[in-house]
Amino acid sequence: MSDSVAVPTQVPPSSVVLVSGGSRGLGLAIVSDLIEAGVKVAAFARTVTPELTALAEKFPEQVHVGSVDINDAKAGQAFVKEVETKLGPIDGIVNNAAVGQDSLHVHTSAEQIAGIIQTNLTSPLILTRFVLRRMMAKGLKGRIVNVTSICAQRGYPGLVAYSATKGGMDSATRSLARELGGRVLANSVAPGFFASEMSAVLGQTQLDQIVRRTPTGHLTEPEEVVPVVRMLLLDNTNINGQVLVIDGAASI
Repeated sequence: MSDSVAVPTQVPPSSVVLVSGGSRGLGLAIVSDLIEAGVKVAAFARTVTPELTALAEKFPEQVHVGSVDINDAKAGQAFVKEVETKLGPIDGIVNNAAVGQDSLHVHTSAEQIAGIIQTNLTSPLILTRFVLRRMMAKGLKGRIVNVTSICAQRGYPGLVAYSATKGGMDSATRSLARELGGRVLANSVAPGFFASEMSAVLGQTQLDQIVRRTPTGHLTEPEEVVPVVRMLLLDNTNINGQVLVIDGAASI
């Protein structure tokens, strides 16, 4: 009998990361942080902002950006192929693109519900499937980070369809981790409410209530989420299939 000890197979840090919805807010903060960490980054959004364009111009060998609607699967696939040609094979993906909601469920049309589900759940899963197939065909390991929301775990009025899609992505994360057998680390980050995001839905009174019951005493800031995303993409961890809540314990 051999007395050798099996060495765990680790997933290396991502070297080329695709970020959806990278034009502004949290997506842009993630792109900027990864660039600073020396990672090659591809980012797309329906509208490329001047800030994202400036990063591509400043780091032409490290950054590739494009105007792509995540609901246009063919355009997304073409962008992935562009990225591979310019930056190399993708071994990390951050599913950040999403649309919000600002209506009670009884006032949300069937078309609006379908649009939220398409953008926040169906399209990210299709894009992830496409990237994974190409990643595995090249024999690569990789990492997935799905940006979801505390709304998936707590109920909030006016966010029924939005919450359902984020809960769906959390569930998909767990199943991906199982299905991919450790070859790809799949995790979610679930931020609490940002200072400006969805404020119109909750209203100032509800936001003030959230702040009062948050032990850290403030709403979530993008800068507090970025290090966690970076860790899941680059650090040597055994974190897989998890939903990491970043809300100052407001939801406890």
